[in-house]
Amino acid sequence: MVISKNKVVSLTYELKLDNAEGEVVDMADAAQPLVFLYGAGNMLPKFESNLAELKADDNFEFTLSSDDAYGPVIEEAVVDLPIDIFMVDGKIDPDMLFVGNVIPMQDNEGRPLDGTVVSISDDKVKMDFNHPMAGKTLHFTGKILELREATAEEISHGHVHGPHGHHH
Repeated sequence: MVISKNKVVSLTYELKLDNAEGEVVDMADAAQPLVFLYGAGNMLPKFESNLAELKADDNFEFTLSSDDAYGPVIEEAVVDLPIDIFMVDGKIDPDMLFVGNVIPMQDNEGRPLDGTVVSISDDKVKMDFNHPMAGKTLHFTGKILELREATAEEISHGHVHGPHGHHH
C-alpha cells in the first residue's frame, strides 16, 4: 500500500528551521505519531505531496520554502491594539499579557485567530497575527510508520478517528 488519497497515514517527524542543521521546533515520535487522513486538506499541500507514494517503513526528508508552508510575514498583520481591550475589571492580568504570549482573539467578523504579544506600552499592545512559522523555511525528516484505508466515516468527516486521531 502506498500513500494516496483517503489513506490514514501514521508517521514520525522532526521539524527544523531552515535546513538539516537548523533548530528543532516540533516533532512527533513513535509513542505519539502524527496521524492524518491524506488528501483531506488538513495538512500543508506540499507536505502531503512530498509523502505521495511512500510506503510503511519508508524514510523521508524534504524542505518547504515559506511560500510552500505558511507564507511570508505580512507586515499588515502586526498591529497596535488599545491596551484597554485586554483589561478585566479595569486591570491587566500579567499572567495573560506578556511579551511572547499567544492570545486567542477574534477578528471583526468573529473568526478566531491567535496573536502573539510583541510589545506592551502604557496605552497599546503590539500584536502579531502572522502564523508563528510564517516567513520560515521548514525542513522535515521522518519515517512512515503505517498506512491503512480510511473508514467511510473518517472520509465523510474529513479526519481520522480512533487512536492518535480525533475522538467524538
